[in-house]
Amino acid sequence: METEGSPKKEESACANLGDGDAEANKEIGQEDGRNSSTQCQASVSNGGDTDDGKETVDLKIIWNKNKYDLRIPLDGTGASLKERIHSLTGLPPSMQKVMYKGLLPEDKTLREIKVTNGAKIMVVGSTINDVLAVNTPKEVIQQEVKAEENKKEPLCQQKQHRKVLDKGKPEDIMPSVKGTKERLPTVPLSGMYNKSGGKVRLTFKLEQDQLWIGTKERTEKLPMGSIKNVVTEPIEGHDDYYMMAFQLGPTEASYYWVYWVPVQYVDAIKDTVLGKWQYF
Repeated sequence: METEGSPKKEESACANLGDGDAEANKEIGQEDGRNSSTQCQASVSNGGDTDDGKETVDLKIIWNKNKYDLRIPLDGTGASLKERIHSLTGLPPSMQKVMYKGLLPEDKTLREIKVTNGAKIMVVGSTINDVLAVNTPKEVIQQEVKAEENKKEPLCQQKQHRKVLDKGKPEDIMPSVKGTKERLPTVPLSGMYNKSGGKVRLTFKLEQDQLWIGTKERTEKLPMGSIKNVVTEPIEGHDDYYMMAFQLGPTEASYYWVYWVPVQYVDAIKDTVLGKWQYF
């Protein structure tokens, strides 16, 4: 009988709580409600790492004619951005060319690169299978070209190049900065010669994934994917400038030569045209 009476005693004890205790219970209930609300809000993510407490930017990722919205910490690096792009698109980081005012550096933060809220990030890249299909013949071509070049005298000493180099530097040549590697400028690279000794300028249309080669007579608009290789060599006696060729076909006859390229832009040009993921 005592057992049957126990619940009643407990109910009575609860019913006889003082006003102060009832008020305390009310406050605890409100606090629990707020905690529950906070937990619900915390469960909302951006399809990747949580960015709580970090300053973020909203970006629009454009790849393969598709657009993706992405929120990412401003102090994240270019490498971390590639990882987030991978989670959105399935495109591995090693296969990505990420463009924002030139090729986006992996080791700098978005804040250092001055990425702003609402910025459009262009991504160029193909799946592994597509790249293997396209680049396998390129790899063979590159090996053949290197083997052939090893048998020959330096490019600067060859007759076809000497006739251009002997003209001397163009009067409007761009300044060179030895010992540094710079991103491509936002303006076209000018003050250079082509193999005919005519003035030439290079414009990198990153949003279209094209290289424009302009002369006085015309402008060639080349898809970067059509350029099979980029050959470079410092100019003898002027190693702060390079001669450079864009390989447009399977033989040397398809090379488009450009002379007096400032040394600080050589690597940026190769990375932009071929991508850092090229197999050669």
